[in-house]
Amino acid sequence: MTVAGEDVWAPLTLASQSPQRAAILSQLGVAFHAIAPHVEERADGAPERLAVENARRKADAVEGTLVLGVDTIVAVGGRPYGKPRDGDEAALVLGLLSGREHEVWSGIALRSAGATEVRSARTAVRFRRLSAAEVRWYIDSEEWLGRAGGYAIQGRGAALVEAIEGDFWNAVGLPVAELLTLAPERIVGVGQSDHRGAIPRSVSTSRSSSSAV
Repeated sequence: MTVAGEDVWAPLTLASQSPQRAAILSQLGVAFHAIAPHVEERADGAPERLAVENARRKADAVEGTLVLGVDTIVAVGGRPYGKPRDGDEAALVLGLLSGREHEVWSGIALRSAGATEVRSARTAVRFRRLSAAEVRWYIDSEEWLGRAGGYAIQGRGAALVEAIEGDFWNAVGLPVAELLTLAPERIVGVGQSDHRGAIPRSVSTSRSSSSAV
């Protein structure tokens, strides 16, 4: 199958070195290879627009027939927060998120045949009220390194979360439902491996105040 002369069944190029995004694509059975995009990411602006623009920049920065760029941003009160620079900054961000709801925005950009299609996704996450000891426990784990908002919901960061509304995989770093809406024939059907995971097309997870992800 071709789109504007391009082979859409060619292997996907992931413009990211995120192990979380790579793991999700692998569970979907998608054949891909990852290349780190060397781009300057924007840090200021409306969170949704920022995530989409950064995703587009990443997709445009990497060579390939079919290139996927993704960017994820945590926002509180409309203010975006990226990856903390050090442990002190990570602790400050976790203190800000403590006991309140924040948004996780992801932008995805899929470039093929010289054209780029984009989508965005939003997930609402509420943190438990964290004690100083809990913040220190998480900072000491170093799991916050390289994570938007300074936490990983699929890891030890699950212990920080009280509730989630929306796509769980978006909060991890790759909105599966939006990706499949964007190009199901080019993603689900692109070079599927024999190891197909059990990730559904759309995942929404919510938890009561007494549960943990």
